[in-house]
Order: sequence, then C-alpha cells, then structure tokens
Amino acid sequence: MKRLPLDDSFKVNRNPVTLREIVLDKLRSAIMNFQLLPGDRLVERDLCDRLGVSRTSVREALRHLESEGLVEFADAKGPSVAIITLADAVDIYELRCVLEGLIVQLFTLRAKAKDIKALEKALEENRKALKEGELQQVIDSVQGFYDVLLEGSGNHVAATQLRQLQARISYLRATSVSQENRRGVSNQEMERMVEAIKSGDPLAAHQACVDHVRAAATVALDYLKRKQEETGKIPEITLPIALKEPRIGR
Repeated sequence: MKRLPLDDSFKVNRNPVTLREIVLDKLRSAIMNFQLLPGDRLVERDLCDRLGVSRTSVREALRHLESEGLVEFADAKGPSVAIITLADAVDIYELRCVLEGLIVQLFTLRAKAKDIKALEKALEENRKALKEGELQQVIDSVQGFYDVLLEGSGNHVAATQLRQLQARISYLRATSVSQENRRGVSNQEMERMVEAIKSGDPLAAHQACVDHVRAAATVALDYLKRKQEETGKIPEITLPIALKEPRIGR
C-alpha cells in the first residue's frame, strides 16, 4: 500500500463551534486514506503544526479515535495509529456476517417503497464513486448504502452495535476496496443484495449479504497477512445460520 502525501487540505480552517469535529474528521480521514499508516506515531506537536490547532483539540480528537479503535496509546511511546491484527479483522468480519445478515433480512421484511428507492439510489452512487471517485468517496458511498439498510431494518439495537464498529469496519473496507481486484466486483455483490431484497426473499438477501462480506474479507485478510508477515493459513470466517420461522399448520 503506497503512502499518500499530507497536503494543504490537511490544515484546518478555524471555526470555534465545530473545531473539535473538524480536527477529528481530518485525523480520521488521514487514517482511512492511508496518509497515516498503522503503527505511525502521532506526535501532538507535529499534528498541531500540520493542522494549525491547539494541543487540546488534537488531544481530544486522539482520545475519541482511541474509542473508535483507530488510535492506541502506549505508556512510553504515546499515541499511534492502531494496528488491526489479522485475528481482530477475522472477529470483525464474523460479527459483520451475523449483524449485517440480520439487518438485510429485516430490511427485506420491513422496508417500504421509499426505503427500497433510497437503497437503489445509494447503490448507483456507489457505482459512480467506484468508477470516478477517490477512496474516501467510495467509503462514504458504501456507508451511505448501509445507512439506508440500518434505518429501514427497524432494529435500532443491531444498528447501534454496527455503528460502534463503524470506524474499524470502514478502515477494513478501505483496505479491501483499495485493492484492484475488489473495485468492480464489490458493487456487483451489492447489486445482488438489492435484487434479492426487491424480490422479497429474506433468505436470499441474507446469503447475498454474507457472500459480500466474505468476499471483502478474503481480500482484506490476505492483504493483512502479507503486510503483517503472518505465517500459516488465514482463519476461516464462521458463517451465521440463517433461521426461518417454521410454518405452523402446514
């Protein structure tokens, strides 16, 4: 993965009301766009100079990113960009299979016409971003697609659990879609999810969702294995069981 340079767009335009959010967004985007790589030390003085803000703003943003799992603090060395290990990534992808599979099933059963129309629009925006956009636009478009699913599923607890993992999911998503062999295929997999949803088949939609997550996992885990110089086989992603309520009186 090639490191991209930090340019003038990294500097913050001051706005006292939203300064903390702007600093947080700048740092998060730099991690997602691989301008700051896993293991990089995050020296407060250097970040203050680059961003043009106070240490308080930087410190608050770093603590927030720690809660998202994107930054880690070591007692002696200070903060650094978190390293998502191969084992961590497997855990996240397994949880995604379960929670996102459930979300898609519920969306299929509960979504209204306006929700399906919004999902089709999000799919088209993702298709355009994959063809024309920068990496951050691609990640934002995928998140927009999932936001529609989360809202239309009607299960706010499952949606909350996924959103708590959103930063690390987005980082792994950036890792996979930045690989050439994922760009075209990813949208096709999402299209199969939409077609299954439109057909009203929750089990087919569940399977399409799990297939999409597992395909992304294959690419991301292979990259992490090579990058972290892991030996041995990549652990298998355990598949969730798609349950169907038995029909009574048949």
